Amino acid sequence: MASERELALAAKAWPFEEARKLLARFGKAPPAKGYVLFETGYGPSGLPHIGTFGEVVRTSMVRHAFQQLSDLPTRLFTFSDDMDGLRKVPDNVPNQEMIRQHLGKPLTKVPDPFGTHESFGHHNNARLRAFLDSFGFEYEFQSSTEWYTSGRFNDALLRVLERYDEIMAVMLPTLGEERQQTYSPFLPISPRTGKVLQVPVLERNVAAGTIVFEDEDGTRTELPVTDGHCKLQWKPDWGMRWHALSVDYEMSGKDLIASVELASKICRILGSEPPEGFNYELFLDDKGQKISKSKGNGLTVEEWLRYAPPESLSLYMFQKPRAAKRLYFDVIPRAVDEYLTFAEKARQEEPARLLENPAWHIHAGETPAVRTDLSFNILLNLAGVANAESKDVMWGFITRYAPDASPEANPFLDRLVGYAVTYYQDFVKPQKNYRAPTAEERAALEDLLAGLEALPPGARAEEIQNLVYEVGKRHPFPELRAWFQSLYEVLLGQTQGPRMGGFIELYGIGNTQALIRDALARAA
Repeated sequence: MASERELALAAKAWPFEEARKLLARFGKAPPAKGYVLFETGYGPSGLPHIGTFGEVVRTSMVRHAFQQLSDLPTRLFTFSDDMDGLRKVPDNVPNQEMIRQHLGKPLTKVPDPFGTHESFGHHNNARLRAFLDSFGFEYEFQSSTEWYTSGRFNDALLRVLERYDEIMAVMLPTLGEERQQTYSPFLPISPRTGKVLQVPVLERNVAAGTIVFEDEDGTRTELPVTDGHCKLQWKPDWGMRWHALSVDYEMSGKDLIASVELASKICRILGSEPPEGFNYELFLDDKGQKISKSKGNGLTVEEWLRYAPPESLSLYMFQKPRAAKRLYFDVIPRAVDEYLTFAEKARQEEPARLLENPAWHIHAGETPAVRTDLSFNILLNLAGVANAESKDVMWGFITRYAPDASPEANPFLDRLVGYAVTYYQDFVKPQKNYRAPTAEERAALEDLLAGLEALPPGARAEEIQNLVYEVGKRHPFPELRAWFQSLYEVLLGQTQGPRMGGFIELYGIGNTQALIRDALARAA
């Protein structure tokens, strides 16, 4: 029988594919720093968003896969670019006029408009850490400001100064003609205004470790490139950071492919091998357009978690990371039910198949037991026909269906019930549109009503489902799908619905008969 490591080496799930690239990287010798470093980046000019979550959860999956392949220690740095200059006043913060007076300064030098932290950068960093902590991620927070000002980047910055011409030769061809005239990898921080300046470098003194530039007031100024007096433009900064930290793995969006190539070249110029990684596809909105933070046309983490558990969002991030996917409210129910399916399989799969199961990657190999006999789709439809406004209404039906179930004994199911009520109230209820049955449908519904009356007490889902099938076959529907479609539209007031046998068992045969009678009484 194959060992766990042998199974992991053969696993086809994409986190293992990525982990094997890292394993090959250290095939001859372990990293000199003594651990394998994974990194994710964060721009703290705004609050954490769904892309931040996606990058950290996917990187964590690769890290866990690597830990199955190797005994090398690993670390995950979540790096905040909090020394960047604030370019514009965010729309969603208070005290905007106060913020406007500090435009151009590093985020960690801009006062906190919320008044809770020493700076706007510190405030957003705290939000990032709270955000990541709420999901239980294992990571180490790193601040760009702290790395620059503490001197930990000094050696790398002096190397950038030394290799200045080579870096310029990489960067200049990527810039427009006008930008080429003023570009420098170094952004000095004005000793007079405290702003991050994008100005030409007039002189370089490699021996002294300084640059000369013209400050905003026209004063010719010389500053060290070390100890936080300067920072780097973001692409050279990325490559410098990979070199300074010896980063081994970092993924990024497809829109940053060109930037990754530039940063990789700069990393090599500085004397290091760039990290492994891959480029994931971007998310699309309900119209198929790329999601943009500035447009606000996407789905936020907070919105997803209002309607579904975080495990379902992790599954969404796991599936097909290299494919562009719609990220909108209507993808949530399917993601929840797919998670339930994978979680159920994970409890009984053989080891080789288990490593391909998304639930194994979502839970780092420790998939919890969850009740899966009640799908989210069925709960949504139960909320619909019961017009549920609270979990108590839903549990009244559930305990008749499963007397052993309770909110206390089934906390995950209880959470799903709450999500279903909220989703129904916000999305399903406003769209409900019951129609009267056609003459053909009316005959089939009367037949179904009679069949339900003839069922023995305690009939289970499979027996009920067979009855629904047989009724559909006895009537002139072009295909069975049309019969089920009519049930959804006439009985549930929607275009999609659950497996009817399971739904009727949950809702109750008597309640379903009443539902059919109401539909038959509806005027054509």
